[in-house]
Amino acid sequence: MARNNGENMLWFVAGAAFGAAAALLYAPQSGNRTRRLIVRKLSDGRDALADSSADLVSKSRDLYEKGRRVADDAAELFERGRKFVKE
Repeated sequence: MARNNGENMLWFVAGAAFGAAAALLYAPQSGNRTRRLIVRKLSDGRDALADSSADLVSKSRDLYEKGRRVADDAAELFERGRKFVKE
């Protein structure tokens, strides 16, 4: 589910960036001014994407650590059960 949310965020940001670029191309401004605005908006989009990616990496690390702890606990319980059965 977290992966799906990350993918959705990525597509949303990409769509917003392309939509903004298309809207700016049709805006009644000079070419130079429009190009500067496009560059600024793309930079903002890139920054937002980098922030989302960093958040996704952080959440992935947390999930990995939780999964590792659960696996370690399960292995310990299995070992206890094995020793109990031997006795």
